[in-house]
Amino acid sequence: MRLLRSSLALFVSVAIAGCSTGSSVDVLQSVKTSNETTSSIMRSVVPKAAVGASAAGYPGTAAVTALAEPTENKAAAIEQVAMVRPQNVQPQAGPRRTVYSPNFRDAHPMKFGKVTPAHHAVHGVDVSRWQGNIDWPKLRSQGANFVFIKATDGGDHLDPMFHKNWKGAEAAGIRRGAYHFFYWCRVASEQADWFIRNVPKEAGALPPVIDVEWNGQSACKKRPSRIQVQQKMQVFMDKLEAHYGQRPIIYTAPDFYEDNLTGAFKDYPFWLRSVAAHPSVRYPGRDWVFWQYSGTGLSKGVGENIDLNVFHGNEAQWHKWIERNTLGSQMARN
Repeated sequence: MRLLRSSLALFVSVAIAGCSTGSSVDVLQSVKTSNETTSSIMRSVVPKAAVGASAAGYPGTAAVTALAEPTENKAAAIEQVAMVRPQNVQPQAGPRRTVYSPNFRDAHPMKFGKVTPAHHAVHGVDVSRWQGNIDWPKLRSQGANFVFIKATDGGDHLDPMFHKNWKGAEAAGIRRGAYHFFYWCRVASEQADWFIRNVPKEAGALPPVIDVEWNGQSACKKRPSRIQVQQKMQVFMDKLEAHYGQRPIIYTAPDFYEDNLTGAFKDYPFWLRSVAAHPSVRYPGRDWVFWQYSGTGLSKGVGENIDLNVFHGNEAQWHKWIERNTLGSQMARN
């Protein structure tokens, strides 16, 4: 079911307001999971929060009220590791890192037309716990010049492999950033606080990512309105930008984008999932920085399928983007 598009004027008038369950009718999920869903949620872990919990939004916003949310037991080991606050280690920025040519394979390759992933110079991957133990040096040699690592989900779940992956990628010389899977039955400010608590503020890190999509396997069946979605995203992104000094990247899939993000957030970088067509076909008119073109990638160093991505630009543009957007460059300018 598609939500009616709100007018620009209406959005501007409520852009700083908090999200409330009483402000509009929530649409129950009634469609199958999109085949564009990221592999990080194929075996989802559902966060838990008290029903009706609320918290103040980021300065300049009204209080944000949580949507009603079912509960689910979490593994004790995951709960324990998630309570450990990471140290903010500052690695050396160092010189420009060598860009490796891609040597990935794809279990289900697609024909993208005239412009294919192979036309892009800088390739990378994204991972979560489901990729298991990764041989990071080998993965880099296969062409992983950057990686986005699943860190958090909702307001109380930490990917149990996050810290190991975070350290392993850096040790192998792969540019890495962390992403948060947004949970629509949890207060946005609480989710931002949870991400900040668990993701180190380290020089050289890529901008943080907010992963927004519809998850058919989640116990949370709420589908907020377009306005509510954008309000919650804004609260979350404002808190991350204030903490890390980097504008967050928005990751999304075609169905979610069509429902909620067409024409919105023009000042934010986008990471677009499009596994059956070039992004210009699925997201007409949208500028993008990263394109996730496959969820069935195969690579030495990883025992499971892996998501494959490209950067929108040549090697020189990649180095320039890194210089402008990594945490080290932001810290230097501040």
